[in-house]
Amino acid sequence: MTIQTGDKMPEGRFGVMSDTGPGTISTDDLFPGKKVVVFSVPGAFTPTCSINHLPGFVDQADAFAAKGVDTVACMAVNDVFVMDAWGKDRAVGDKVMMLADGNGDYAKALGLELDGTGFGMGIRGQRFAIIVDDGIATYVAIEEPGQFEVSKAEAILAEL
Repeated sequence: MTIQTGDKMPEGRFGVMSDTGPGTISTDDLFPGKKVVVFSVPGAFTPTCSINHLPGFVDQADAFAAKGVDTVACMAVNDVFVMDAWGKDRAVGDKVMMLADGNGDYAKALGLELDGTGFGMGIRGQRFAIIVDDGIATYVAIEEPGQFEVSKAEAILAEL
């Protein structure tokens, strides 16, 4: 079942890179008591994701903070090393937390997996953004295939 506005975010873990190497963060660490914007891209280094989606959230990081967002996080079905390299390539710094959903388990838990096998990409996550307040999805924006409108930074800022 696909996550809906008002639903509790499912439990899960993500890969994250720290100063000492690969680590993990759980949803129990990410969501409780915080306002978080999680957006998902089909893949690191892919054109729309690299040119528009991720940079929009990096560029608008201060605007999200001004609206009370504690964390902006980018999720993709890529491993922690790819997410770290992509974050460095896009000069993310500490503006966006890079979450590796390496096996697509969290995308599946959200009901937002994407079958990209026809493009040689395997199972990925759909393009979406979710505003999470204390573990509850308060706004869910899921893109139609091939679109980039409802989950971009400006659209999510307008919903805060």
